[in-house]
Formats: sequence, C-alpha cells, structure tokens
Amino acid sequence: MSEKKSFHLPDLGEGLPDAEIVEWHVKVGDIIRLDEPLVSMETAKAVVDVPSPFSGKVIRLAGAAGDVIVTGSVLAEVELDPSLPQRADAQDTGHHHGGGHAAPAATQVVVEEEQNDPAVATQAAPAKAASADAGTVVGAMQTSDAVRSEQAIAIGGVKAMPAVRALAKKLGVDVARVTPTGAEGVVTLADVKNAAQAGSAKLGAVAPTRAPEPSAYRATASTPAVSRAAADPAPRASANLDTDEPIRGVRRNMVRTMSAAHAEVVPTTLMDDADLHAWAPGEDIMARSIRALVAAARAEPALNSWLNAKEGTLRRHSRVDVGIAVDSPEGLFVPALRHCERLDPQQVRAELNRLRDGVKTRSLPPEDLTGYTLMLSNFGVFAGKYATPVVVPPCVCIVGAGRLHHAVVPVMGGLETHRLMPLSLTFDHRAVTGGEAARFLRVMIDDLQRAR
Repeated sequence: MSEKKSFHLPDLGEGLPDAEIVEWHVKVGDIIRLDEPLVSMETAKAVVDVPSPFSGKVIRLAGAAGDVIVTGSVLAEVELDPSLPQRADAQDTGHHHGGGHAAPAATQVVVEEEQNDPAVATQAAPAKAASADAGTVVGAMQTSDAVRSEQAIAIGGVKAMPAVRALAKKLGVDVARVTPTGAEGVVTLADVKNAAQAGSAKLGAVAPTRAPEPSAYRATASTPAVSRAAADPAPRASANLDTDEPIRGVRRNMVRTMSAAHAEVVPTTLMDDADLHAWAPGEDIMARSIRALVAAARAEPALNSWLNAKEGTLRRHSRVDVGIAVDSPEGLFVPALRHCERLDPQQVRAELNRLRDGVKTRSLPPEDLTGYTLMLSNFGVFAGKYATPVVVPPCVCIVGAGRLHHAVVPVMGGLETHRLMPLSLTFDHRAVTGGEAARFLRVMIDDLQRAR
C-alpha cells in the first residue's frame, strides 16, 4: 500500500499566523514532483510560491483560491510514488523560509508626492513588518484545520483577487477586458496569462462600456495629475459600501499589529518645528530627514533600539535601518531602508525609489519588510502638522513629519517668513527617558536646520 503524506502550511518567513490561497498549480489526481510549485500563497507582505516537499499523486487540496489557511494546518495530501525522487525525512526542505515574487494588488501607492516641495509622502501610522527575531512575535501561534473563505474584490464590475490584478498590471493586461472563467465570474491568474499570450486585452485598448460608478467626486480632465491622492477626493477604498466584509491581507495584519502595539507600548510624544529657511532650493526632503535621523541615532542610541520586555533586554543598534511607512489602498507597508548611516543622498533616493516601486508591485521580498530599527512617517503630504504616530514593537521610536508650511518667525531686527517642518516623535517610555527623547529630537532639528 502506498504511503500517504500530509503537507502542513509552513511559516512563510514572516511570523504571520495564516496565508491566503491565490492559485493552485495542481489539481487532485495530478502527479507532482519534488520541489515543483504546489500553490501560490498570499501573506500580508508578498505572494509566495510554495514547492511540494514530496513526489507523488495529489489526493487532497485544502481549500480553494481565496481561502485563508492557518499556519500549521494541512495544506495538501500526497500519495508518495516510490519511483520518483523523495527527500529524506531529516533533510532540510527550506520551506520554513519561503520566498517572494512579484504579484498582488495593482495599487496606487503613495510614497512620494512632489508638489510645490520635493517632499516624500508616506502615511500616518505604520504597520509592523514581522521580525525574524522570535522575540518580536506577540502571542503564541495556534494551528488548526480551520479555513476561512474570502471573496475576490469587485472593482468597476470586475471580480479578481489582488494578486490577479497585480499580474495583469505587470503583463500589460486590462483586467476589465479579460474573459473570466472562475466561479461567479471571477478573473483568475490563468485568464490573465491567456489574455497576455493572445494579446486580446492590452492596456490602452477600448474597453467594454460599463455602467458609471455612482460618485459625485470623479476627477475631471482638469484635475492636476501631480498628486492624485490629494487632488481627487474620490473614495480610495475598493470594497463595497454598507456591507460587512472580511478584513484580509495587509489590513488583517494591521489589526494584529496595532492591537499588539496598543497593548504593549507606553507611548509619549514630543512635538517641535525645524526651520528650513537656510536650505537651498531643490533639497531632497526625504534624504535630509534620513540624515537627521542618523545623526540623532548616533547621539542617542537608546532610540535606535529594540526592546524585549519579556526578557528585560534592550538592544542598541550600530546600524540605522529606517522603516519607511508607506500608504496603499491595500493597507500599510513598512519597507526597510538599510544602513542609512552609509548612504549618501543619491543612494538614499535610489533606494527609496526601489522600495516605492517594490511596494507598488508587491514584489519586495519579505526580508525587505522586516528588521528596521526605527521608523519614519511623512503623513504631512496629506494633511496635519502634528500627530501621535504609533510605535510598533520591538522598535521604541517613530518620527512623524507633518505638513510643511510657512510661518512668521521673530529674527534679530524684525520678523521674517520661514518654511517650517513640524516633527512628532513618539517613543516607548519603558525604554527611553524623556531626556533621551528630547535630545534625540534636538539633534534632528539641528541637523535639519543646517544649510547643507
């Protein structure tokens, strides 16, 4: 009698308790070989191709596209084929590491908005990128065979999973012109791939006429294209209104993260302004902000730290990895800008552009979304001068940059109009004293107020 093996959903390398099925690469009855792609799973950060740890006949698949599988529960069952290669039981499969590839949501990601100022836009409250350090995971990870069904999102009358929309964008396919073959008219990954191969639904071609969406806020032809998020007040959410829908993907992780932060952190916020009057025209605000964070972290390393309250330890970092809070319709992302203490302004800009594009296409690998040592949010591009940004453990510090504005300031001999950058520093008072936080903010302000 042939041996049957169950494959349980592994931790895909992000410390998250579940993942969503995007697409099965096999069906029941298929023969799959060792390390061939079994299924694509979407976590809060990326789409991961999960390889098969066995060779043999597929006899069970747990769930369909859109179902959420709890980490550790059965994902598939395979009847082993002794004539095909198998991995030794003690051999490391590598499945616990996972790996990302470009996919999900086709989104408008707001990382930068350059209007009258070369300011860089991120969002107000950052989402946690789960750390590889086990000490940063909140609570115990429970496993079961539970499966929660979720639906494809309907946008403009077209039903498709976020991963399908992202693939369509990457391949230059207009998802509205793709013939759906999925259940209840859902466009699948295979539909998009077939349309791309046939060239039958290219972006820019005339799409079928659809009923206009009932919105009193649709942008007109005269709406400036400089800042769509700021200029177009139309609702950015793609979900149906007045209905209870499951929280999915990035937003589900945001619920967990913010709940944990609220329960753990003792937050205190300091606010002040940096006077940018000495700056030359065309200064890169984000590059200058990163430089100021590096200077402050060197002066007060207690704020460039990780707190492990359970173990009673504080790790002060020599490196400065800044988590850049990024806003998208899918939720909040925090990609890490690595080793900022080594980067010049041009390198900072290049890395920011790479991270921006990676978030937009959801192509950043999980390791780019973890391990930052402090955080920065530039919420002021939308509105607001001051805020109380949320510190996400194990970090102990986040800086929020508010809306740049001009104000009358007293100077020797009279009054002048200067451009000011409001700053809001939230710190975890369990790990940082008020004096340390104030000195950190003072160093940031002094560096920002330098001409160069």
